[in-house]
Amino acid sequence: MRPKDLKYTETHEWVRIEGDTATIGITDYAISQLSDLVHIELPEAGEHVEQDAPFGEIESVKTVSDLVAPLTGEIVGVNEELLTDVSVLAKDPYEEGWLVKLKIEDPSEVPALLSFTDYEEFVESEKEGEEEEEE
Repeated sequence: MRPKDLKYTETHEWVRIEGDTATIGITDYAISQLSDLVHIELPEAGEHVEQDAPFGEIESVKTVSDLVAPLTGEIVGVNEELLTDVSVLAKDPYEEGWLVKLKIEDPSEVPALLSFTDYEEFVESEKEGEEEEEE
């Protein structure tokens, strides 16, 4: 069950905003699409990331996908546990499976993120598109 209080992106990252800090992860939908996760690469604390630019990679048995920064800022925390046990993502993507914490540089970027309802609609439209491709 996706938390309703988070913000989301069309690249399937979620964002929990607390003051000037954003905790970032990937959604259960993204994890289900990737399936068997085998490896993740995350930035180090102190690195600067730009909104809509890759900040890491996640690898499954099927593919390697970029992790895309939903906001601009400095990485102030990294979930080191994922580097040794990526399965935490599949078990608990919204709490223990967070990826990084970011000090938000430009609060004006936040309104561009999707609400829970908008993200749900986006996922449904993606699923419908996949079903049409399979036909």
